[in-house]
Amino acid sequence: MRILLVNHYAGSLRHGMEFRPFYLAREWAKAGHEVLIVAASQSHLRSVAPRLEGGSAREQVDGVDYLWLRTPAYRGNGVGRVLNIAVFCLRLGAIAKRLARGFRPDVVIASSTYPMDIWPARRIARAGQARLVHEIHDLWPLSPVELGGMSPRHPFIRVCQAAEDAACRDADLVVSMLPCVHEHLRDRGLDLRKLHIVPNGVLVAEWSEPAAPLDAALAAHIQDAHARGRLVVVYAGAHGIANALDSLLDAAALLRDEAFSFVLVGSGAERERLAARVDAEDLASVRLFDPIAKRQIPSLLAQADIAYISLQRVPIFRFGIAPNKLMDYMMAGCAVLCAIDAGNDPVAEADCGVTVQAESAPAIAQGLRQLAARSADERRAMGARGREYVRRHHDWSVLAERFIEAVS
Repeated sequence: MRILLVNHYAGSLRHGMEFRPFYLAREWAKAGHEVLIVAASQSHLRSVAPRLEGGSAREQVDGVDYLWLRTPAYRGNGVGRVLNIAVFCLRLGAIAKRLARGFRPDVVIASSTYPMDIWPARRIARAGQARLVHEIHDLWPLSPVELGGMSPRHPFIRVCQAAEDAACRDADLVVSMLPCVHEHLRDRGLDLRKLHIVPNGVLVAEWSEPAAPLDAALAAHIQDAHARGRLVVVYAGAHGIANALDSLLDAAALLRDEAFSFVLVGSGAERERLAARVDAEDLASVRLFDPIAKRQIPSLLAQADIAYISLQRVPIFRFGIAPNKLMDYMMAGCAVLCAIDAGNDPVAEADCGVTVQAESAPAIAQGLRQLAARSADERRAMGARGREYVRRHHDWSVLAERFIEAVS
């Protein structure tokens, strides 16, 4: 099968996030399919931008072929990002017939976070008589409306809505990473017989490779906490508003006199403010550390007694979640405390920890006490169940095969 995957923000191991297109494409290529990813040259997610001499460039990364289309640089979520999106979609539409003739796809997948790529993807699919697939990462325009506070009457939101409706009407198949989107998509006109759920994944094989050792200061802090008989609660990830880490600090205050040590590793817009809170409130059980390399994450999580994940309590999560951070926790064999209100509950499904109410310090504190009351062997058994769950359901090889079965 010849698969054309359109993903504005697609990354690679060379370029950085986003990784889902790369991992799926690599598995498809291993299975004998021919894959081409079309992506924009500028993305706020990548750590390294591709090099272009002209308006486009071809590149191969670890067996995956890319076509980069030049787009303008931008910062944040303002007019610059909207212009970046518009340029990408217009340039892709301009070469649609040429791509259809040159690559001759059997399947065209519109997979950018926003839905407007359905229009140039539809043009390519029609020109090449290929199947058209719409892949949902986040629900736009609901996400910028419910999370970003944008008005449903904003012109950009109206464009997003028109694109989502076009995708529900014209796609031969819709693949969603979110497991609870059925009612919403049916209301937008989708025949639910076209809908398939293919969640996010992890590369299980990476977890069998030797991990890099932790930075000395971080390793020493955790070792000292264990030596003093404290349970180490680790949060590893972004420190943003959406991560609702104030509730964890509130819970730490409630547990001030109990044997917990909280280790927060990462960066983000809220980190400095959170660090100031720790100092101002003398939360001696809480320490914040700088981000660590990806290869150190297994070493960090191997030292955790409990791994913590949280998100804001917002309506958008009624459609479900599939956070990569949670799958890292589960692959590391951690017992998990999950403070997320969502349409699904992966922690309960895997029976690998405890789920409590989002943004509720008393509930978080009680969940930590509940896990602390379990023996170390019981927590290890939870972690083992989580690891096995991810291996069965979230390895990229499994997900790539599910995707192919859906589009075949």
